[in-house]
Amino acid sequence: MVSLHIVLFLLTIGSTIFVGGFLYSFAIMTILLSHEMGHYLMTRKYGIPSTLPFFIPFPMEPFGTFGAIIRMKGIIVNKKALFDIGVAGPLAGFLVALPFIVVGIKLSTVQPLIKSASYLRLGDPLLFKILQSILIGKIPQGFDLALHPLAYAGWVGLFVTALNLLPVGQLDGGHVVYAVFGDKSKWIFRGSIALLAILTIFYNPGFLVLVILLLIFGMRHPAPLDGQTELDGIRKIVAVIILIVFILSFIPMPFPEINTGNILNMLKKEGISL
Repeated sequence: MVSLHIVLFLLTIGSTIFVGGFLYSFAIMTILLSHEMGHYLMTRKYGIPSTLPFFIPFPMEPFGTFGAIIRMKGIIVNKKALFDIGVAGPLAGFLVALPFIVVGIKLSTVQPLIKSASYLRLGDPLLFKILQSILIGKIPQGFDLALHPLAYAGWVGLFVTALNLLPVGQLDGGHVVYAVFGDKSKWIFRGSIALLAILTIFYNPGFLVLVILLLIFGMRHPAPLDGQTELDGIRKIVAVIILIVFILSFIPMPFPEINTGNILNMLKKEGISL
């Protein structure tokens, strides 16, 4: 089984090099590995059987990978363990992504927009907007920031972090919310899916598959063996920190060109009306 983990890891290195080059591959693999090892080390701490990370290669743009997963085989004993396992991955990935983002933005270049050229436009997470204003300054109209591979890897790392921290079901964010709110978390799950569905319908249809999957798998969370003991004060502070991480990382429109307005205009040009 270990050999499968190694093969998938090497294949994912190859697919990320193919898509973004050596620097991108090094950075994104480091971020993803840190995320998964955060989960893995916490499962080991609490004696919960789990696998090593399974990396998922995908030798096509825009990312070169579908990320990585680990499988837990045991029952989580209490809310403290559930919380620690849930926050360890996103927090580790975020902290490792930060230096790549800072260095990457400093190495990025401000370039004029050329209408005839083809670009992969990216939406800015709040953290990028803050760091860009500090490290680059205001970008003149008609120009944009061409991201260095390290910055792009950091962007992908934030994108993965935000998706995992969605407060739904058995995502990392769902673990955290359930550990904090217990059975009341079902209302947060439903509200989060509803808000994401509204965002999908009116702004970003790219989230459609995610919404469908969350509707199928994201409405419930299994209870730990001890569901009564509440979290201590330090973990509640960490919960606030992880909420801030989510806010800094979430990208409402990761690819601005894929939006409801543009899709409707394209259908109209083709003579298709809805």
